Parts: sequence; structure tokens; C-alpha cells
Amino acid sequence: MCSAVARRAFKYRFYPTDSQAAQLSRTFGAVRKVYNLALEVRADSWRHRRQRITYGETSALLTLWKQADELSYLNEVSSVPLQQALRHLHNGFVAFWEKRAGHPRFKSRKRSRASAEYTRSGFRYRNGQLTIAKMTGPLNIVWSRPLPDGAEPSTVTVSCDSAGRWFVSLLCEDRNVQHLPPVQGAVGIDAGVANLVTLSTGEKVANPRHELVDRARLAKAQRAVARKAPGSRNRDKARRKAARVHARITDRRRDYLHQLTTRLVRENQTLVLEDITVRNMVKNHVLARAISDAAWREFRTMLVYKAAWYGREVVVIDRWFPSTKLCSVCGDLADRMPLDVRAWTCASCGVLHDRDINAAKNILAAGLAVTVCGDDVRPQRMRPSGLSSTKQKFRAREG
Repeated sequence: MCSAVARRAFKYRFYPTDSQAAQLSRTFGAVRKVYNLALEVRADSWRHRRQRITYGETSALLTLWKQADELSYLNEVSSVPLQQALRHLHNGFVAFWEKRAGHPRFKSRKRSRASAEYTRSGFRYRNGQLTIAKMTGPLNIVWSRPLPDGAEPSTVTVSCDSAGRWFVSLLCEDRNVQHLPPVQGAVGIDAGVANLVTLSTGEKVANPRHELVDRARLAKAQRAVARKAPGSRNRDKARRKAARVHARITDRRRDYLHQLTTRLVRENQTLVLEDITVRNMVKNHVLARAISDAAWREFRTMLVYKAAWYGREVVVIDRWFPSTKLCSVCGDLADRMPLDVRAWTCASCGVLHDRDINAAKNILAAGLAVTVCGDDVRPQRMRPSGLSSTKQKFRAREG
């Protein structure tokens, strides 16, 4: 089956020399400064004159900034990541104008991820060695997996996390990624906290609760940070230790989600999810920590791009669809369903339902109705006399 060539980012850890680390740190600082300067100019222009500044205009300003005495250090780093920072800012404003994202925010030295992006003119990749602009020698990369045969990186992103680990990400075209043979399987997926996901097949995938497992270790590391004097070297060391615990949690969570999403995409042709607004749900301070640990947004992101790679379909249904309160057998709608009710009996047909499995079955039926009948799966506000419109259309099509 023919498919478009997939673009994949291959991330590796590397160990820079002291001079390379110093040069990259200067680059990170310059990128952050240019981004913030351009953001300030664009925000002021709109605030005072209602005028939108383009990428080309900020690029011209960059030339002027480099000529200023107080910003002369911008000339010590490669211009490529500085230009890329302006492009990212422009894309951020485009997403804001199209109401796909919030207004771009200023980058902080402490809270922002330190990174720099290089296009082809800013690096050299030959014979398995990567050399960044303004550096004389290649990076000492740990090649944990090979790049695809014949792959040439189009973009290289160098980053350093809060734990002090250095990473390089190479964006390549991977012709080895091909659409999988079509299968008959379709699955509804209900996200949860007690179980990470519940499938319409009846399978429940346990939530590993990676943050909960390391919570005691993390609390101990954070207490050590609080005891150290602000600005001291010991405080910085303690902060790095706490960051390493956070990194361990994040790495284990991401690895688990990769394994789960790959399995689901390989086994099913159609995958149906609910449109969950995580941002609103974490406002519940009782469940916020558990919801953040579940990483539903990252789970959905992985499913979407892997489905595109392998020729699968992901359907997302309306967030107000009453999947939990709707009987998957007769379509009767319960009046209310508190969180502590894990099993319930339908008042109309008398079937005993597991809360999560019933929801997953309803999600699957709604998603199939979308793909087959074009139904928009609007929220159901009142008790139906029989089957919901979604189920009626789907079952009529089946018959």
C-alpha cells in the first residue's frame, strides 16, 4: 500500500566537551533573548498601533540588534537558531490568530526548555558524525539506534533538560514506515485514572501511576532543595537531583505510553476516543495530580501520529456525549452517575454494566456512527424513548 513518506525525529543523548557546552549555553541564551525581544516588539505594535509585525520585519530587526553594543554577544553564536526562534514565534502568533493556541509567552531562563534548532545550513552530518555550526569537532552522540538507511537530517534540535542531560533530535524522512495491512478491528477507548484506559473489548489497562511510585523520593529531593540557601551551589546540586527524579518519572511514563499506543494501532483499524479537556479537569485539585500523571493528552497525540503513519483512523467524539450514563444495550439514559458508582443497572432493560466498559462501548458505537453515517454525535440532553439517534443510524446500517 502506498503512503506518504513519514517524517520522524530520532532523539539521542550526547556528552559535550566543556567548550561545546559553553558554546551551546551561549546559543540557548541568545535564542531566548531574540525570542523575547521579538515578542515584545510584536506585542507592543499590536497594543499601540493595532499593526501585525511579520517574520520578515523581525528578521530585519535582528540585524539591527546585532549591531547594538549591549547585544553584541548575538554575533558569537550561529545565526541559524536565532532565525528559527523568530520563525517559531511567528508560527505561534499564527496559531493565536487562528484561535488554535494562546498568546505566545516570554521565555524564562528557569522555566523554559533550553533548546536551539539548526536547519541544513547550520550543521554537517557525514559518516555518522554530527558537527554543529561554530564548533570545530563533532558531538559525542550515543547512537542508541541507527538512523534509517540513506536518511539525511533536515533539522537538528539540541536541548538540555533541567536534570543537566544533553539531547540532540534529528528530523529525517523514514521510508521504512509503511501502512500496515488493513484489519477488521475497531475499539472504543475510555480514559480513566484507576485504569489508564478501558477498551470496548472489556480489557482494562492498568495505570502504572509513575508519579505515585516515586512520590516519596521526589518529596525527599524537594525538601533538600528547600533547605539550601537560594543562589548557592548546593541548592543548584539539590535542584538537579530533584530534576533527575522528575526526568525518571517522565521517561518511564513516555515509554509505557509508546508501548501501549503502538499495540493499539497495530491491532485496530479504527480507534475512537472522547475529546477530553485536560486543562479544565486539572482544576479539580483532588484529582489534578492523578490526571496529570495519566498523561491523556500525550496518549492521544501518540495515537494520532502513529495512526497516520500506519494507515489507521482515529475518531474523536464530542466531549459532551454521555458515554457513561447511556446504556450500551437499550440506549436508556440514566439521570446521574457520580464518580463513586463503578457499576450500575439499567432501569429500562435491567442489564448490569461496568461503568468504564459500558462507556467504552458507547464511545465505539458513536465513533462508528460518525465514520459510517456522518452523525455529529451531539450531546444527548434527555432520556430517549428507545435507542439514541446515533445507535439507531448505526444499527440500521448494520441491518
